Amino acid sequence: MQHCRMTILALSKRGSLTLPPELRRKMGLDKLRHPMLLVEERDGGLFLHPAATVPVRDIPKAQIQAWIARDEADMKTFQAAGKAKRK
Repeated sequence: MQHCRMTILALSKRGSLTLPPELRRKMGLDKLRHPMLLVEERDGGLFLHPAATVPVRDIPKAQIQAWIARDEADMKTFQAAGKAKRK
């Protein structure tokens, strides 16, 4: 069983959060020059993942084409679902 530790963070009027130093260290964010987080909505909550950026020129062309094909397929499914609801 995985241990879960909760921390309460204040949200500023502008929507900003400040992660305490121990969380930044635990996630390895303190070692990065420009730390970033990927925020995933999951089961009514938010899940934070350390994120990294990669220049597009460093991503293989086949990978980019696969992402585009997947996105286009998802869009067709989304559009078909919308048309089915309207009928």
